[in-house]
Amino acid sequence: MREKEIIVVGAGVVGMATALTLADRGHRVTVVDSARGPGLGASFANGAQLSYAYTDALASPATLPQIPRMLLGLDSALRFHLQLDPDFLRWGIAFLRNCSAARFRRNTLQGLALAAESRRALDALSARHGLDYGHAVPGKIHIYRSARSFAAAQAMVALKQAGGAVQTLLDPDQAVALEPMLAPVRDAIVGALHTADEAVGDPHRFCTGAHDALLRAGGSSLFGTAVDRIEANGSKPAIVTAEGSRVPADRIILSAGVAAPRLARRLGVYLPVQPMKGYSITTQPGPAAPAASITDVANRVVFARLGNRMRIAGLAELGNRDIRVDSRRLCALVDSARAALPGAADYANIESSWAGLRPMTPDSLPITQGIAPGVIANTGHGGLGWTYAAGSAERVARIIEGTA
Repeated sequence: MREKEIIVVGAGVVGMATALTLADRGHRVTVVDSARGPGLGASFANGAQLSYAYTDALASPATLPQIPRMLLGLDSALRFHLQLDPDFLRWGIAFLRNCSAARFRRNTLQGLALAAESRRALDALSARHGLDYGHAVPGKIHIYRSARSFAAAQAMVALKQAGGAVQTLLDPDQAVALEPMLAPVRDAIVGALHTADEAVGDPHRFCTGAHDALLRAGGSSLFGTAVDRIEANGSKPAIVTAEGSRVPADRIILSAGVAAPRLARRLGVYLPVQPMKGYSITTQPGPAAPAASITDVANRVVFARLGNRMRIAGLAELGNRDIRVDSRRLCALVDSARAALPGAADYANIESSWAGLRPMTPDSLPITQGIAPGVIANTGHGGLGWTYAAGSAERVARIIEGTA
């Protein structure tokens, strides 16, 4: 296949994985982003977990009755900011349709298949380029504090086993034996779910490493460059920057996260993507910091060791486009984390806090498809952008090669 000139719009984990994957196929790739460098948006300080088995779609029969509480702000961890614009309402209707049991099962298993593909692709990409982003495989433990939630987890284990996931149900004593730092909260645990091969890695370090590898492979980047629109009505598509420069290419990959719908709209295309704001803190591990990644289901907070730091993430606010850190919401995250695992981190000396906008689709699955002549969307990965990035990149490569 002849070499192509390719522009990737967006330099987060999805964009950088896509750019490097396409460069490895022999294409000349340029990454364009309005930020001053790679990985400074939703990829900068997210939860850092490569959740290959935890691909549960947000829309589900269990979510449906909770929606009124989310709309009223009564759920501290998950909130829906109702907006009266047509795109949000259209998204919401599609989300409700995906809350059926059949669609939840389909969406979760399709995500599981993409995650498995992505694990293989990320391992191969990392090995080819010697990427160092603190990758480790500590396994993950979900802890459940109610019999109802644990029963739901057991049903999900059965569902995912059909999709190839290997998970183990644990009683409280088994959970503590596997991760001794859970001992202080042992009496509050009804049951746990262990996934031994779940991984972690610093997404921002991946982006910077992938960018360096892209340059070594002959690629290029344009940072501090906002894209005003994409044109796809000539012999070749092109981006037009905010300054008015027109840059043509053989293919344009739209990996701009929550900015993708605006650019697609200029092409007459609707992308069902809404922002889902999330928060994280990074600090020193505490005296009872777990080695395994921990997800406290009741408190909706995740813990991941990144070398000598603890990354804690949580909260989800659909429709919130404000990227600033809200001190009240940050306090809510810290309170949830402290309630979940009091000794996991040095909560009194938080080194950094962060908020980012994750691009969410109604079915929790990314959009990876052609949307105009020469233009391919690769966006909508929600909270699993880090998990799905390399697999989505492979799917884009197959579209370009005509094998998808």
